[in-house]
Amino acid sequence: MRQDVVPTGALSESVSLLEGVPGNWHASHFPGKARMGSHLFLAFKTLFWRYTMKRLIVIALALCVVLASVAADPVRLRLATTTSTQDSGLLPILNPPFEKLTGLTVDVISVGTGAAIKLGENGDVDVLLVHDRKAEDKFVEQGFGMNRRDVMHNDFVIVGPAEDPAKIAGATSAAEAFSRIAAAGAVFVSRGDKSGTNVKELDLWAKAGGKPSAKWYKEVGQGMGAVLTMSKDLNAYTLTDRGTWIAMEGKLGGMAILSEGDPDLFNSYGVIAVNPAKYPGRNYMAAMQYIAWVTSVEGQKIIREYKLGGKTLFYPDAIR
Repeated sequence: MRQDVVPTGALSESVSLLEGVPGNWHASHFPGKARMGSHLFLAFKTLFWRYTMKRLIVIALALCVVLASVAADPVRLRLATTTSTQDSGLLPILNPPFEKLTGLTVDVISVGTGAAIKLGENGDVDVLLVHDRKAEDKFVEQGFGMNRRDVMHNDFVIVGPAEDPAKIAGATSAAEAFSRIAAAGAVFVSRGDKSGTNVKELDLWAKAGGKPSAKWYKEVGQGMGAVLTMSKDLNAYTLTDRGTWIAMEGKLGGMAILSEGDPDLFNSYGVIAVNPAKYPGRNYMAAMQYIAWVTSVEGQKIIREYKLGGKTLFYPDAIR
């Protein structure tokens, strides 16, 4: 009667994978089909179990990596804002409590209002904090933004050399002050960047007879802090928001506020969410959380109480 024999190489290769089992077994160790089948079953059962456990371990490790990655990568809110909110030091005070409260991380993109609105039109940010009401209303009307809210205000001031060579300190309006600067040919530094400050400046020049084209009028395309520093170096006049002036006046020796208080110098700030219907990829819910924060009792309290040298930089408008 023929005895079944398992090929030595195949069996040896399979069984050698088992820990603690010799890899040189021969078919003679299996006297019959029953014994051979039992050992083969045990071998493949063990192989299957080890393979399954390895897969489970790999899957578990992969899940751990994914969860760790999610925990290490917080949800981010992209905020485009005018340079004055950053240069004045307000945002470094206003944003951290919001981040702690919500778990969001705010990425601040500090540019002129015109550039900030352009970022919103391109769908590159989630929310805007800017100060050019006409441009803000147009942004909403064209469908780029929604849920605009008043946040705060301060005012613009005209600053320049303390000795005031153009004698603008006696002017009865901001437009008249600009007219005197033009008549004297005194150096004036313009932001020239389509920011809210630049828009206000051009409005004042229009009332004063038109935008200058002479060499004494210098358009530099820089933020407010840089323009103030440049004005000091050039012994020049410029228009600035009061908040940035207060934050920097300690570094601007020889300069002074020479014209202020004109109603034309009023400066309001608004916050706007980028329209998710136009840009579905934007984080609208986070934008609305930010809008709720800056207009909340706590957010408005931070704005109201933010002072430098005992001077108030901004006045809250959502809750007075």
